Amino acid sequence: VRLVESGGGLVQPGGSRRLSCTASGFTFSPSVMTWYRQPPGKEREWVANIARPSSSPNYADSVKGRFTISRDNAKNTVYLQMNNLKPEDTAMYYCHAIGRGTYWGQGTQVTVSS
Repeated sequence: VRLVESGGGLVQPGGSRRLSCTASGFTFSPSVMTWYRQPPGKEREWVANIARPSSSPNYADSVKGRFTISRDNAKNTVYLQMNNLKPEDTAMYYCHAIGRGTYWGQGTQVTVSS
């Protein structure tokens, strides 16, 4: 089982970034997919999740209106489009799956700084 995140990097405040998480080794389509993040020196926090592609996603208040989670079951991939990024969005971003088991990716770092 693997969850591989990509798309992190350095971005200026107000900028955008799209994270991807590609899954393998388990049945992706029925799995609930979630993005978490862990800011430096803080606890890991929930960001957004999505069940089926047609279902309504859920967002933390801190990212609502700026972040969009989506999934492509044909590609076994979940995305996190992040717009209007703020310095407080700086964190390691992790992908998480709940299916027959629970799985975590290794994370991708997003740094928002001028």
